[in-house]
Parts: sequence; structure tokens; C-alpha cells
Amino acid sequence: MDTSVSFLRRPEGAVAYTDSGTGPLVVAVPGMGDLRSAYDDVVPALIGAGYRVVVADLRGHGDSDTTFRTHGDDATGDDLLALVEHLGAGPAVLLGNSMGASAAVWAAAERPDLVRGLVLISPFLRETVGPATQRLLRTLYRVLFAGPWGAAAWASYYSSISKGRRSPRHAEHVAAVRAAMREPGHLRSFRHLAVALDHSVVEARLDEVVAPALVVVGELDPDYPDPAAELDRMTAALGADGLLVPEAGHYPQHQAPDVVAPAVLRFLARLADTPEQPERSARNGGHGA
Repeated sequence: MDTSVSFLRRPEGAVAYTDSGTGPLVVAVPGMGDLRSAYDDVVPALIGAGYRVVVADLRGHGDSDTTFRTHGDDATGDDLLALVEHLGAGPAVLLGNSMGASAAVWAAAERPDLVRGLVLISPFLRETVGPATQRLLRTLYRVLFAGPWGAAAWASYYSSISKGRRSPRHAEHVAAVRAAMREPGHLRSFRHLAVALDHSVVEARLDEVVAPALVVVGELDPDYPDPAAELDRMTAALGADGLLVPEAGHYPQHQAPDVVAPAVLRFLARLADTPEQPERSARNGGHGA
């Protein structure tokens, strides 16, 4: 999708975003190491259904500045809230993939007045490894994403977790991700994010989330030991609806947009019929969104 890029000024740099369509506001953000174009297969359906869709790049990714020194779920969540306030069209539905979804949950806990609902695609709502493994992984990230091999290493991993169906533009998108990592400052920013990332900041705030949520997980996602069980855990924690996407890995939005987009539109339609955010106890979680 081709549309003009705008910038939100933040204390350490500018966050890039695009703004398309008219109607209730949906603000989307991709996951670590990804680009706004990760949503190109679902955004047209949302715009066509009468939604205003704003898609932001992460700090140090895509067209955003690489001057940021602070990275993580909470930093990204704060950017999302600042963007909703800047647009003056909230409360918004926040749509995130991977750590972008984690950031959306943090934002919903931080400012429930600005978040109407959550669409969480392959989120991480807790740390799934222990402290020792986490320290080992951070050491690995410092090496793996430090040299001229870093962009290729991430592109290879990105492709490997796209298990199952693949978008016709899969190769093109992975090439764009790899090319972006080769731009000055991008690999450094990505490495800083990978080393700083700690989803415990989200887990600690799950009880504060009151926004209705839809959690979408690919049944083949290798980032979860058991995708179906993790989906059950997340929907229970948030009182959310859940969707397990067949033949999809970590990126269901562009692996199976024919499944994901209709589910998101059904969720958005239900939100439109709900005048106020329901209390957590009044929401029913479960599969079948």
C-alpha cells in the first residue's frame, strides 16, 4: 500500500505513521524487526468497512528515527498512546502483532480512556523463559545482530517463523525487512530492542486491562511451545475472544488475511454495538471470533 508518511515527534526522535480512511480509529503497530507493510493485506478491508486506519513503525524501524535510546513494550505502548492523543480521534482500537501486541496491552492498562478495544496478533503477555535463558538469549542477540550478517540472520529467522501458508508477497516482504535492516542505524536499534525486551512489564498489568480484546494465534507458531494452550492462557487472562488460525505461524495477518480480516471486522462490529467498555467480569472469553 502506498500512502504518505507522517511523523509524531517524541522526546528521543520521531515515529513514522500512515493515516488512511475515515471513521472509528484503529491504530496498528507491527512486531520487532518488522515494517508497516506487515498489515498491507488487512488494512484495505478495514478501510473499506468504514474505519480510519493508522499504522505506525516501531522506534528505529521503517521510517521512524534511529535516535531512540529507550526501547521495549512500555516505550512502544507510550508511543501508541501519544499517537492516539495527537490524532484527537480516540478512544482507538489498538491492533498489534508480536511485541507490538504486547505494547498495545500495556497501553490499554496505562490509559484505558484512550483504548476502546484490542486486537492482539501473536502477542507475548508473559516471559516464557527463565532469567538464565533470558540472559543467554540477550548475549546471543548482541552477537547475532551486531555484524554485517545481522540483517540476513534476522530475515532468515523471520521467514522461519512464517510456518504454514505464505502470502504471495512473502519473499518480497522478507526482502524489504532485510533491506530495512541494512539502512544506517536500523540494525543497532533492532539489537537494542531485542536486548531490552522484557514482557514482564506487560504481565504485571494484565489485571488493569478493561478493554475488550480479540487474541489471534497461528496454530503453527513456533514462538509458543503450544500455540493452542498459550491462546487459552491469554484469552483467560484478558477475558478475551480467541482465534486459532489454521496453517499459520507468527504472522497470521499476512499469512491468512482471508481468515484474520473477517474476524477483526466482526470484533470491531461488536465493539460498535457496545456503548461503554464492559467490566472484565461481564466479558466472555473463548474461541470462535
